[in-house]
Amino acid sequence: MKRTLTPCGILSFLITCWLVPCGIAADAKPDEPTLTFFGWSDQHVQTDGDAKHLLPAIDAMNALPGTPYPDSIGGKVAEPAFVFGCGDLTEWPTHAATKAYDQLITERLKFPAYDILGNHDEGGKVPSETMRKWLVSRHGAPSYTFCRGGVHFIALFSKYDESLGNPAQPLTDEALDFLRSSLAKLPERTPLVVAAHLCFDAITNRDSLCQAIGDANVIAILGGHYHKAKVDQYRGCNFVQLPSPAPGSPSEFTVVRITSNRLVAIPYDYRKKQWIDDPKKQLDARIRELRFAEPECD
Repeated sequence: MKRTLTPCGILSFLITCWLVPCGIAADAKPDEPTLTFFGWSDQHVQTDGDAKHLLPAIDAMNALPGTPYPDSIGGKVAEPAFVFGCGDLTEWPTHAATKAYDQLITERLKFPAYDILGNHDEGGKVPSETMRKWLVSRHGAPSYTFCRGGVHFIALFSKYDESLGNPAQPLTDEALDFLRSSLAKLPERTPLVVAAHLCFDAITNRDSLCQAIGDANVIAILGGHYHKAKVDQYRGCNFVQLPSPAPGSPSEFTVVRITSNRLVAIPYDYRKKQWIDDPKKQLDARIRELRFAEPECD
């Protein structure tokens, strides 16, 4: 029997469509390829190697796969491809702190880990090479690249200038040069994530960063430094600031899910065991269509 929509029926249909968050229906395909990873920053393992404040976060990461996302996102958390740390792994880079962090991410954490150095890892006004040598032994260089699920990651080391006496700093010319040279090696439209220790609010030369990116298909720019989750959008770029598990900081880490046309970054409170619904902390954005074909990496 042929049916026609009444005016009330049409209105009901339009209201339903308006209430459903943009992209939910298109992104809820159970077999769609996805890339999931977890992000944190500013772990601040103490100089004597005390890292017990990291244990609740790590144990929560290990247990989170299979947890339902909020209804606005849909689906369940997949096993992460890796966990990314945006620097300040240590309070100061002693051998005890370095060893403690290394043991936690290689023995207690169930997933691969990638990190970059922060200003505390450099040693501040009393410089030390301990953490730098450790990171180079794991990743080959202070700045490096890697690929997972067809997404190319560029991890930038930007040397911190203590003489400025200011937590807000420019990314160094060396860091931006590494970014440009890495981008130049990649095929056009390669999906990218860029990471640095400094977050959006702390980067004083954001325009230089955006100019270095140019037309590259950068999905997100990760940062840390300010110990709390926050998202910003600037000149077409999604900035995702990762939270810290250090004492006095929110008990959160961020879950990032990338599908073929959608980027979700949402913090999870591992003490309360609940998702954070603060719109200033979470991102749900459309991105250019991805093919999930593995690009070549150096």
